[in-house]
Amino acid sequence: MELVPLDPIAQKILLIRGHRVMLDSDLAGLYKVETRTLIQAVKRNINRFPSDFMFQLNYQEVISLRSQIVTSKTGRGGRRYLPYVFTEQGVAMLSSVLNSERAIEVNIAIMRAFVKLRAMIASHKDLAKRLDELEKKYDSQFRVVFDAIRELMRPPEPKKRKIGFRREKED
Repeated sequence: MELVPLDPIAQKILLIRGHRVMLDSDLAGLYKVETRTLIQAVKRNINRFPSDFMFQLNYQEVISLRSQIVTSKTGRGGRRYLPYVFTEQGVAMLSSVLNSERAIEVNIAIMRAFVKLRAMIASHKDLAKRLDELEKKYDSQFRVVFDAIRELMRPPEPKKRKIGFRREKED
């Protein structure tokens, strides 16, 4: 039995349209099937996947994802359709569609990753609440400390890299 690590799975959970979701291609990679095979299985059982379990990304969402993750462009051997994403409930439903030992193992690991992510978010909210309470309790001399802690709690902004080549200046 091959164990599926949680950290790589947690890194594949994205926030799109206010939902934590996973891309069809990422799920297919975890299940060790082709993306088209995964989508075919879903389409054969489409009544199990309402819009709150799975939805297809629009073109703008794909463009914004392309800057964050590496996806191939259409027309160059890449995808011919917009990707689908699956919410936690959709991922759970996949286990009934993909009936294999690997699917069971992967689903258990993904469910654990979603639970771990929820726990981290909840603890972050608890920490922010406690910090607010402490700030009210102590005077303004600690304001710098509280501001520094809040700055550390803020998620990092994605780094944007310019596309193209850099040319060194000639002397």
